[in-house]
Amino acid sequence: MIQDVWKEEVLKDRLMALKKGQTTMEQENQEQLLQAMLAHIGSTDSELRDTYIYGSFYEWILEKNLLDDHHLTELWGYSLNHLLFKGIEEKESDWVFTRSFTSLLVALILARDLADDFLSKGDIEDCQTKLLAYVKAEKDVRGYVPGKGWAHSVAHVSDAIDELVKNPKSLKTAYVDILHALWSIYLQPHYLFIHDEDERLLVPIFAMLEHGLAQKEVIHLVQQMPLTLAALKEQLNEEHYRMVLFNSKTLLKSFFIQTTHQSQYAALHQSIVTCLHEIY
Repeated sequence: MIQDVWKEEVLKDRLMALKKGQTTMEQENQEQLLQAMLAHIGSTDSELRDTYIYGSFYEWILEKNLLDDHHLTELWGYSLNHLLFKGIEEKESDWVFTRSFTSLLVALILARDLADDFLSKGDIEDCQTKLLAYVKAEKDVRGYVPGKGWAHSVAHVSDAIDELVKNPKSLKTAYVDILHALWSIYLQPHYLFIHDEDERLLVPIFAMLEHGLAQKEVIHLVQQMPLTLAALKEQLNEEHYRMVLFNSKTLLKSFFIQTTHQSQYAALHQSIVTCLHEIY
């Protein structure tokens, strides 16, 4: 799909002109514009990436519905097949911005499909497989990167999975695997989550509970947390163990707050209370 691509400065000028109303989508070469946006979706220029590329996708896909099914399907295929795993094997490289903002684009297209139903069941199942694989493979979980802005891969893929779960064409049989993959993010020992990742990660977990995930599956993970932490304490050095402990407490406390006074989650809430008492 991507061939001769505009440079970042050219793309920024075009998108800026569109936002200011100095030109319209009808006056633009949409193919060339969308190609450039995909090529630079992970730009380290945070204004171009966040405000102009993602902001424009959000406006065109969700607010104004300016992209037809053909363009949306092209964006969808290229995102999942060429961008979502870009540079996944590299440690803390700038490719994380491409992967992270690609997952946000996937979330937007999934939300549009919920309204317009242009993706096939096979498309949704393929997305489910790839998002699950991506969650398991992504090791760069940085939130804010100085000088470059928000990477926030955990928060962004959580948004994508939330939209996936709400789609009636998704497979409920994959929920347990998705739950375990999301939960495992908080057991990584190399990064402190301090940018509300816990709140974003809980959104798709609650969505799965609302769409058929058995509460006992989540309760089991919560009940296993003290044993999991005890095992990690034996395997990790003090610094890395403290990171896992901090992250786990943060996640559980957010879970505690969100299940308080929610009668449908009474059993889950009690398991969280018990777990917090055990690990403090």
